[in-house]
Amino acid sequence: MKNKNKIDVIDEGKKVFEIEIDELKKVRNKVDENFEKLVNMIFNLEKNKVVITGIGKSGIIGEKIAATLASTGTSAIFVNSAEALHGDLGMISCGDIVIAISNSGNSDEVLSILDPIKKIGAKIVSLTGNKNSALAKHSEVVVNIGVDKEACPIGQAPTSSTTVTLVMGDAIASSLMKLRNFTKNDFAKYHPGGSLGKRLLLHVSDLMHIGDELPVLCEDDPIENVIMTLTKKKMGAVCISENGRINGKLKGIITEGDIRRALQHKEKFFGYKAKDIMTKSPIFIHKEAMALEALKLMENRKNEIGVLPVTEDGKVIGIIRVHDLVGLK
Repeated sequence: MKNKNKIDVIDEGKKVFEIEIDELKKVRNKVDENFEKLVNMIFNLEKNKVVITGIGKSGIIGEKIAATLASTGTSAIFVNSAEALHGDLGMISCGDIVIAISNSGNSDEVLSILDPIKKIGAKIVSLTGNKNSALAKHSEVVVNIGVDKEACPIGQAPTSSTTVTLVMGDAIASSLMKLRNFTKNDFAKYHPGGSLGKRLLLHVSDLMHIGDELPVLCEDDPIENVIMTLTKKKMGAVCISENGRINGKLKGIITEGDIRRALQHKEKFFGYKAKDIMTKSPIFIHKEAMALEALKLMENRKNEIGVLPVTEDGKVIGIIRVHDLVGLK
């Protein structure tokens, strides 16, 4: 479609960035003792939760803030202000902190639930651009998110105002993370399905191959057995245990690479036993080790290896391959 108005779209796009960045800087300078008070109120919550409420675009931003808080260690939910009028107030408990979001501070749906929230016994704080508004007057703490200019061409659509609200929510969540010494491991607990969760929560025992999948022979097994086991189990290696069974003491490992090297001695090859070509005292990993540790152990060697025996008390109980660990980087 042709640009009939002949405007520089790229330039217009950049102007929006400039306006919103400018407004963000202004609101950053409004972060004061009220922000600190709100963060400390949330930090000192014991059994209660944070409830974010709002309507329209503010409500959408509120949902994101609640989600960010919940995923970073703060018990938090979002309640749409309009839905709260029709039963969702039951989600608010005595002692909760309700963060009401309204740029104007005069949204009817938000104002209409303030008295009922107080009767429940929850505390009301607000993110608003109007510190003299009805919402501000009902609030124990008012965090100023007021902007001078919306970034849209007619200055009406919530743009700069929603951006600063979003960033203020991030600032609250990040400050709480610092206060709690919230770590990557803590984050992973709330994101077990994400890549970080997999990296930090999965143990070797969660991924290793056991039972009938596990290729195990004894030191005196002939080379034919080794080849047949490698072919049948398709693990890329055979573990050699003291008794040739699972839960036997680990004595060595034979990889496909070991077979290839042994084939260089064709005249002796079919006379070999497992003990003749195995790697003695191989690198292994304990079943309770982190999966990420197994990946690092395989990769951070002069000669990378693609499979590790898994042990418990020195006994072979499983095997883990680099293929099992793909996606943990």
